[in-house]
Amino acid sequence: MRTMGTRAVMFAAGALVLITGLASAQDETAPASLALGQPAPLADTKMKNVSGKELSIAEVKGAKGTLVVFTCNHCPWAKAWHSRIVTLGNQSVKRGVGVIAINANDPTAYPEDDFATMQSNAKKTKMGFPYVVDATSDVARAFGATRTPEAFLFDAEGKLVYHGTIDDNAKQPDQVKARYLEDAVNALVNGKEIALAETKALGCGIKFRSKT
Repeated sequence: MRTMGTRAVMFAAGALVLITGLASAQDETAPASLALGQPAPLADTKMKNVSGKELSIAEVKGAKGTLVVFTCNHCPWAKAWHSRIVTLGNQSVKRGVGVIAINANDPTAYPEDDFATMQSNAKKTKMGFPYVVDATSDVARAFGATRTPEAFLFDAEGKLVYHGTIDDNAKQPDQVKARYLEDAVNALVNGKEIALAETKALGCGIKFRSKT
């Protein structure tokens, strides 16, 4: 009986270690999401733009607000929404909303997410706003971003007013019925209340770089 008791204790201890390890892994891959009303974290962190220049979120802030989109090159969801993100982003810049796209993925996991492909992607699709590298993935972690793409819209005072997905149909743009991000930007620019301030972000999981 003593032997069985000892084994039971050892099994319970091992299970606890396993559960703790899983929780740590979940904490790493699924950080707590930034709450509505909060400012952009690590806004002064410099990130390398496809132009080669170092930029921060604070430096791209617009008079009407700032749109931050975590995205990448390889993800099918990011590819499906990419042209819509670029179109909306280019339009938003002209309307006084600063826009920045951030790639926090580790290119060792997906080589297509490397800097050279970012540059090619930005040029080919005529991105009129910065596309930067989150070289440590720390900015994505601070935002609680977990998906590509995932949008965070801040008002002129720097408070988060919309967080989530782009629209309700990634694969069939001609069948989109709810344009969540576009509606949020329009409301922000026009000084109106955003009807739906938070939606579920859909896409590939961010491939976070290992912490050093």
